[in-house]
Amino acid sequence: MKRPNILILYTDQQRWDALGVNGNSDIQTPYLDQLAKEGINFDHYFVQNPVCMPSRASFLTGQYPSALGLSEMGIPVPTNTVTLPQMLKPYGYISANIGKLHFLPHANRDHRNPHPAYGFDHLEISDEPGCYEDAYRAWVRRKARGEEEDVVSIGLPPAAKIWNDAMGIQDRVIHPDERFPKRAIPFPGPDDLTHTAFVAEQTMEFISQNMGQSWLCISGFYSPHSPWVVPRRFLDQYEPSSFIMPNFPPDLEKKRQGKPDFTDDTLRAARHGYYSMVSEVDHHIGRILSLLESKGLKNDTIVIFTSDHGEWLGEHLKYGKGFPGLDSVSRVPLIIRWGEDTQSAGRTIPDIIEAVDVLPTLLEMAGVQIPGSLQGKSLLPFFEGKVHPRRDSALTEHKGWKSLRTAENRYVLKEDGEEMLFNITEDPHEYVNVAHEFKYAQQLSDMRKLLLGRLLDRERSLPRTWVY
Repeated sequence: MKRPNILILYTDQQRWDALGVNGNSDIQTPYLDQLAKEGINFDHYFVQNPVCMPSRASFLTGQYPSALGLSEMGIPVPTNTVTLPQMLKPYGYISANIGKLHFLPHANRDHRNPHPAYGFDHLEISDEPGCYEDAYRAWVRRKARGEEEDVVSIGLPPAAKIWNDAMGIQDRVIHPDERFPKRAIPFPGPDDLTHTAFVAEQTMEFISQNMGQSWLCISGFYSPHSPWVVPRRFLDQYEPSSFIMPNFPPDLEKKRQGKPDFTDDTLRAARHGYYSMVSEVDHHIGRILSLLESKGLKNDTIVIFTSDHGEWLGEHLKYGKGFPGLDSVSRVPLIIRWGEDTQSAGRTIPDIIEAVDVLPTLLEMAGVQIPGSLQGKSLLPFFEGKVHPRRDSALTEHKGWKSLRTAENRYVLKEDGEEMLFNITEDPHEYVNVAHEFKYAQQLSDMRKLLLGRLLDRERSLPRTWVY
């Protein structure tokens, strides 16, 4: 049998509610909304870590970050780590990662040097748009004949500047002055030279070049990660004055007064850039999906859309991601379309799902045995109309703390013993920590026990060879 192709459309820093299909009336995502109608939308899907590197390593290995020893940023993923492409290779798959992978720290290396393969046959790595000499800048140079390459950098990351200064490296890339402004920035070059366009075009090229054999392709979009640099045509789709603003509780409403990063105008400007970047990704995903259909591959290809973590976007008076991994950061989109094999397409599944569940799902769909080291549960029963064993919680972990999300509560435990408890039913945006209120003592006790059980269940030992 020919095994199905696998296309993973992987954005960076996209909240679960940054999709029209997930109830956001402000954002425009027609192609992703259509993908959800043709597949299954898992709207309570949680990642295992709230920042890029460990979340991505966990996703592509099917193991929790702590099992990998990768619970924080800046730890290179060991080159012998077994990833999805290595699991598929013996079954005839050719594999590619286009764009962001972020298995290595990117601020302290020369991006012109070959990247470790991590099981992929084809790599076009560009972890940040335009700020390093990498596959993206090489593509821009070839496509635009060098005429536009000086406008594609989003800005040198601060850690990269420190590295360059310490090592005496002369950076020859031209960067904008600001790295993380809280507003939308029109892309200064042609629309077809953005990092998102690069990922889409090279994805389409890989698909076209590998007709007739089974393939895995990961399209690593940088958007909608800040800074919010996006072509004017997508900015012009929106009227920021109409955006729905966060409803801050009284104490935070008082704190945000006088803070320029959290005025209504700034919150609208940030959403303008963020939503516009999502719409640009949506546009190019539409092109990729159209190619699959025109090539007769729609029913032969498993399509997954997801992200590595979310974004505060001004909620809780924060931007970015991190502790304590609340829904705006740990809950992200997950849409899976499996050709005509999807039973009852168009469903939204409210069950709690974890990122480690995706790998065993793909392996089972492809007819590949699931290694015992994987720690997730296959979602295949949802696609076959069968009963799926339900999860009671989702675990998000980072060095120094762990966060557990159930349907009703979120519990956070720090290594110093500090606890947080949020009642999701009463406080869906998780603003009020009720860990020290007597009314919630039983819920706090139940969540402690549940977290301990999850940690015990998560353990994996090396295989025994005999009784002693």
